[in-house]
Amino acid sequence: MNVKVNDRFNFDVELEQKLLKVDGVELQIDSTTLADGHTHVIYNNKSYNIELVSEDKAEKKSVVKVNGTLYEVAIEDQYDLLLKQLGLDNTKANKMLEVKAPMPGLVLNIMVAEGQEVNKGDNLLVLEAMKMENILKSPSSGTVKKVLVNKGVKVEKNEVLIQFS
Repeated sequence: MNVKVNDRFNFDVELEQKLLKVDGVELQIDSTTLADGHTHVIYNNKSYNIELVSEDKAEKKSVVKVNGTLYEVAIEDQYDLLLKQLGLDNTKANKMLEVKAPMPGLVLNIMVAEGQEVNKGDNLLVLEAMKMENILKSPSSGTVKKVLVNKGVKVEKNEVLIQFS
């Protein structure tokens, strides 16, 4: 797999069982997993305290702190590399073009308008289902192309609510 650190340094990393190779060189490390995302590593007689600060599994990105210094780490496995070769890289493959109703319900509020720019995680609309209000969020960043429902309208499961361009 390809590991990119701080958008500048690329490494070819292989991990099989307890054998770690970086750029074809086998590394001898001694590691101990501690609590809450902390690990202690000894490499070349030097001690490293490593903490997993944040992790985005969908984007395959993490922020780790090594001896007090933060590093952004992005991982591409063989499937990501294959998708890139085929022209279907992750950013294109993960971009949603529409939001569908996850269940039947009543549209209580619409929080976006056509032509509006939204970011991943922004609130789009409120859907009442089984006497609970559910806020539907944007699955990706983009522009709202069309809002296909109105406030106060009942919708069915899998009905398209909002389209993105």
